[in-house]
Parts: sequence; C-alpha cells; structure tokens
Amino acid sequence: MISSAGRVSSCLPLAAVPRAAAALAARSGPQAAYNLLLRSEVVGGWRKPSLALYDHTLHLIGGGEKYGCTMAQALQDDFDITLLAHRPVTLDDLMAWYDLDLARCRVKIMPLDFFPPGEAVNPDRVSARTENPFLAVSRESGNYDFFVNNSMLEMVFPLANVSLFVCHFPERPKGPYFYAQHYDQLIYNSRYTAGWIERKWGLCAGRHIYPPVDMEPGGEEAAKENVILSVARFESGGSKQQAEMISAFSCLRARTPEALRGWKLVLCGGSAAPNPYLDRIRAMLDAQPGLPVELRVNVSLAQLKREYARAAIFWHFCGLGRSNPAEVEHFGMSTVEAMQNGCLPIVFDGGGQREVVEDGVSGFRFASTTQLLERTRQAGADPDLRRRIGAQARCRGEEFRRAVFSARVRELFRGLATAYAAGNPLEPGMAE
Repeated sequence: MISSAGRVSSCLPLAAVPRAAAALAARSGPQAAYNLLLRSEVVGGWRKPSLALYDHTLHLIGGGEKYGCTMAQALQDDFDITLLAHRPVTLDDLMAWYDLDLARCRVKIMPLDFFPPGEAVNPDRVSARTENPFLAVSRESGNYDFFVNNSMLEMVFPLANVSLFVCHFPERPKGPYFYAQHYDQLIYNSRYTAGWIERKWGLCAGRHIYPPVDMEPGGEEAAKENVILSVARFESGGSKQQAEMISAFSCLRARTPEALRGWKLVLCGGSAAPNPYLDRIRAMLDAQPGLPVELRVNVSLAQLKREYARAAIFWHFCGLGRSNPAEVEHFGMSTVEAMQNGCLPIVFDGGGQREVVEDGVSGFRFASTTQLLERTRQAGADPDLRRRIGAQARCRGEEFRRAVFSARVRELFRGLATAYAAGNPLEPGMAE
C-alpha cells in the first residue's frame, strides 16, 4: 500500500509499483512518483540507498567541510555516496586535506551560471530581486534517496525521500528562499549553535553531533618549542582575527619583553585567491620586519601536524570584540586539534569554545585583550604550568575523536536507512 506522501509499504507487490507511481504522479507530481520508484528499489533489495552530501564550499579547506567529508567516510559502506560541489575538487584533494578514506565515494561538480568561474559562491548575493541559483541543487537532490545539506545553506529545498540539514551556525536570517524547515532532520554542531537556531529561525534542532577531531602528531612526539600557534582560515572579512593577533603579540612583546624572549607567533590557515584580508596581513608583517611572526598559508596536513606538535601555546580570538553571534566561534575544531597535541589553549570566552575549554583546567579563556595578555604572559613564563595544563588539554581533546563522531553518525543513519528500506514512515527530526 502507498501513503498520501508516497511512502511504499513492504507489503506492496513490486509489480504494482509502476502503476502506483503513475497514479501518484497524476496526483502529486513527477518528483513524488520518482521518489516512490527510488524507494521501491531499496525496499526490494536491488541496491543500497544513494546519498548526496552537498557543500557549496567543498573546494576550500575548512572545519565544516571536514565535518561533511568525515560523515561521508563513516557512511560509505552503507550508502552509495556522491559529494556535490560547485568548484573543481577531487577525492584525492579531500582525502589529503582531512586524512580520510573516501575511495568509495564520488564527486560531482555542478557549476552555477549565477556565480561565474573565479568568483566565490556567495549566498549573500542572492536576494528577493534575484533568482534562486540553488534551485539546481534542489533538483539534483531529487535524484537520491538521502540528501544531506552540509552547507547550512537554507536556500536549497530538499526533494529527496529523506533529507538532513547540518547547521554549523544559522548565519543568515530568514530570507525569501528559506527552506530549512522542510528537512526531516536538523543536525547541529554545538549547544551554542542550537540556541541560535531557535532564536534566529524558530526551529528546534534535533540531533547534536560534535565535530570530528583527530590530529595526532606526525611521527614521534616532538619537544615543545616557544611557539604560539593559530590555525584558522584567512576569511575575507577577517572574522578569525589574525590581524588582531599580530597586534596583540607585538603589544605583549613590548610590555613584557623578558617573559616572551625567544617566542614567536605562527599563523596557519587556508585561503582562496585573491584575498584582500591576507594581503593586509602580509602588509602588517612587512611593516614590522623584526617581529617574529611566521605566515603559513594552505599548508599540507603533514606540515600542519608538525606545527601543532611543536607549539606550546594555542591562540583563538574569534569573537573578541564582536557583537554579531555569527562571528563568535561556533565550536572550535582547531582548538581541539591543538589540545590533542598537548598545546595550552588560550581562547576567547564565548560561543562553542566554552563547551570545549574548561577554564583553568584544560586551558584558559579570556574576555578581553587585557586578560589575553596576562594569561599568555603567565603561560609563557611558567613551563610547568604549560606542561600540566597541556596534559589535561590532551585528555579533554580525546572526547572529540573521530571515532566518537562516526559512531553517532552511523547510529543515526542506520536507523533512518532501516526504516526507509522497510517502507516505514520516518519520524521528522525538527519542528517549527
């Protein structure tokens, strides 16, 4: 039998599916009929379910992208997975960037005419006066049993039988093309994000899955050096605040030259080209040639591991002096990476960082530049403090391992896939 939503029951004879699909098409449209045919193939055991995971910035190295790719790795044995992107990127790229095995996945590139080659795929350019360029993604989503929107891009209307929206933060308010409420499940990456989903969008988030973090040292563990490390993308708007880090480091050296004698600041991060903000960072360093600050842009995973292994202190400023909640760190994957390497984290006291760093136990949190400078001076002058808190940070970082993330993802999707293959109704994971 078939419900009004086009769900297929396991007791429906497969020979009757084409006739039922034709009736459904006449009543509800061709997509509903196609969804019925897709599901009947899985119910009949002819194939495993297909899954598309979409990310409009998949071609850039980032924490959200790592979240989606790690999800794909965890699910590739149970699903036929396609990764949807808008700019050229290969499986080899993704596997190298995130140290993942995605060999049983595939990548499909979908250029959008609205965003010419060489320009960023920027959803903020879309308004009520423009077409919705992401309708092409909506149409593509209807070709799969499962559709996962990992872009937190609310402009994609899901057409798949089962749809999941991964929200790293609700950056944009409800606009003319707002479809997040139409997904069956809403996954959020931190309690901070969940709170803002409810406040900005009026939606109740359904599943809490912290991001996966595995950043063990490459090779034998190295001795810590007098290095303060930052790892964050060089965002064009400067939200990760590398410029403020340079200013703070310069100020700290001027105020307490003895405490930080022999220390240097290393700024690591990914960047697309062109990037005016990265140009600004380079100009700041050119203007202070004697300042011991090193810039590492688009480094390999092996080099990044070396930077974590040797750094004694980790800085994360995202949110300092900002009133926009979207500009406060939503979780802090790089902070956890540093903790797993025994770095002492000194991070802004806000957003998801409060869920990660236990102040005074596994790191320090600061609410002002004055607190930052004092915490860094204290840590820089006390090797025993760095070793003690660094060890506690390493233990805390273990709680966010990839294995924990993958187990939660598989548990969620295997439950959904079992219900799907049995022809049972699927419980929605969110509500207005």
